[in-house]
Amino acid sequence: MTTVDSALDSAGTGPFQYRLLCIFGLVWAADAMQVLSVGFTAPSIAQEFGISVPIALQTGTAFFLGMMLGAALFGRLADRFGRRRILLITVALDAVFGLLSALSPNFAILIVFRFLTGLAVGGTLPVDYAMMAEFLPARNRGRWLVMLEGFWAVGTLAVALAAWALSLADVGQSWRWIFVFTALPALIGIWLRFWVPESPLYLMRFGRADEAFAVLNRVLLTNGKPGLRARKLIAPGQVRGEALLSPQLRRRTLLILTVWFLVSISYYGVFVWIPARLAGEGFGFVRGYGFLVLMALAQLPGYALAAYGVERWGRKPTLFGFALLSAAGCFLFTLAFTPIMVGAALLLMSFALLGTWGALYAFTPEIYPTASRATGMGAAGAMARIGGLMAPSVLAPVMAHSLVAAVGTFAVLLVLGAIATWLIDVETRQRALN
Repeated sequence: MTTVDSALDSAGTGPFQYRLLCIFGLVWAADAMQVLSVGFTAPSIAQEFGISVPIALQTGTAFFLGMMLGAALFGRLADRFGRRRILLITVALDAVFGLLSALSPNFAILIVFRFLTGLAVGGTLPVDYAMMAEFLPARNRGRWLVMLEGFWAVGTLAVALAAWALSLADVGQSWRWIFVFTALPALIGIWLRFWVPESPLYLMRFGRADEAFAVLNRVLLTNGKPGLRARKLIAPGQVRGEALLSPQLRRRTLLILTVWFLVSISYYGVFVWIPARLAGEGFGFVRGYGFLVLMALAQLPGYALAAYGVERWGRKPTLFGFALLSAAGCFLFTLAFTPIMVGAALLLMSFALLGTWGALYAFTPEIYPTASRATGMGAAGAMARIGGLMAPSVLAPVMAHSLVAAVGTFAVLLVLGAIATWLIDVETRQRALN
């Protein structure tokens, strides 16, 4: 007799997990491209439909609203009806509505398609991370989850380079080409995801032990390890209080959602709304394609350090440290008065905030049992989108008074996020999932 966790430990990480990482990473990069396309497409959309850029940016509002609803909805569905089924539905909707966005004949229809694309993109988040976590051995699960989040930087770099190329080529209706480009990885991902089997932990939860046995043997054999001999799998121990706000999970749920909200409102405030204000104050380089590419490259070492930290120091210490480093970057910005200092502060924030995201994505799926893991990730994703939607309304009155005060506010919020992280009642490094 064996358990799912011991079988995954025996399988280790090998070709199976690398394929899984590439498949999930492709669509995760596509999600980053979809999110960041908001800023790159707004000027072209405004020009084509004869509207102002602020109105064109409402495509982003619709997209974030869709992401918020999609994360909450599809997370619950994945816990109820299976990871694989929802996995295929969300990526298919992502590709279809992403492509339809590029064909929109007017602004009203574009808003609808961006909302529906956001709904699908929001749904990929909880499923991808819950499923990836459930195919990884405990000893290096955190590192691999950070590696998956690292594909966000790949998507950021790809969409920035694509927008830069279209700008240099002076292509008309560039927003349509950007939306086609952002939908292509998801379109490819539809076919690749048919290769992904159902999560063995999910199968065991619903008494489908024979199917779980077959999946685990597939993982072992793909990684070049001997298959399971005994056909008897021991089900994971039952967890009391599987609901997110049950007495057993309430504290960690409220605290982790607080962290997601505070990090999100700071991230979107710094990288979506602050650059426009800086450009108006003579720091136009922050919106240049070259600097945006540099910002994307600065994210990669942040992910690398987070991937090392979550296994070497633990999830909580790494997340705590990166949140404080992000706050330090914001504080440095408040002291900046030259273009070099502004650029250095933004690069530090890019490095630190994306490391924060990496640690947060590694930590969150591990603090929940299988029955509510995707639901927990969905709630976290919804909270992140609420932060993104609230960032401009929270920021506007503060920024009207002082840009320095606005960024200083984010420093305070990130310190509060670090404190909330430290108060979470569990550390999940090298712990089996239940």
